[in-house]
Amino acid sequence: MLGLEQIKEAAQAIEGKISVKPTIGLILGSGLGELADDIENAVKMEYHTIPHFPTSTVAGHKGQLVIGELEGVNVIAMQGRFHYYEGYSMQEVTFPVRVMKQLGCETLIVTNACGGMNESFKPGDLMLIDDHINFTGSNPLIGPNIEELGPRFPDMSKVYTESLREHALQVAEKIDLNLQRGVYTAVSGPTYMSGAELIMLRKLGGDVVGMSTVPEATIARHMNMNVLGISCITDMAIGESIEGITHEEVMEVAEKAKPIFKNFVRTLLKDGNEQLWAIKEGE
Repeated sequence: MLGLEQIKEAAQAIEGKISVKPTIGLILGSGLGELADDIENAVKMEYHTIPHFPTSTVAGHKGQLVIGELEGVNVIAMQGRFHYYEGYSMQEVTFPVRVMKQLGCETLIVTNACGGMNESFKPGDLMLIDDHINFTGSNPLIGPNIEELGPRFPDMSKVYTESLREHALQVAEKIDLNLQRGVYTAVSGPTYMSGAELIMLRKLGGDVVGMSTVPEATIARHMNMNVLGISCITDMAIGESIEGITHEEVMEVAEKAKPIFKNFVRTLLKDGNEQLWAIKEGE
């Protein structure tokens, strides 16, 4: 089991390599990891060098932590994440978020590539996550609860921090970005969804569908971190007219969306402040 001792061991290994205290954790989804290359004074640590970390096995996920400064903010970025479908437990998938909190991060910005079920969306759009549906069939908080990190029964009614979402909308207006909004639906993968499944998920209230994000966001809220979620819509997943998709096609669209995504996240950081990143709503 990955408990408090393992979290501290991983955090100590990272602290021994860095001279800054990160404020914000970034999880960069498929095809979006290039943003980490912009981090200044960067310290890079491959996952296999960090105690208890899994390793990323998916194309488009580089497999390292990058710690440094981006737009004047100390950040720690995951250049590549872990997924439940890779065979890792939910606890392993979310372990890096636990470590980010141990290192001092109060805010998590989590990103992903996903399929658009809302017919008003189009490939290349960015979507602000207002809420989510966990359809993975599991939960990273199953098992013994670590009371030092959070409550046994955490409230998930407001996972994505309202003040950060308001900030994101203001930034989108400033840079003339047509930022979509909606509900992210998480499934286990690794198969893409059938037409009937996509119709069902849309009827349940989902606007996009993907294979990540919800476990990390859940763990972040368990530890009372602020959470901001951004999806990059790489394909349309309309059940009635689905044409099929490959991972290579997903990566191709994410590649084209990179400049817009990078500009958006960089402006989010530049126009924010310490109070915004550290706010604790509901306390």
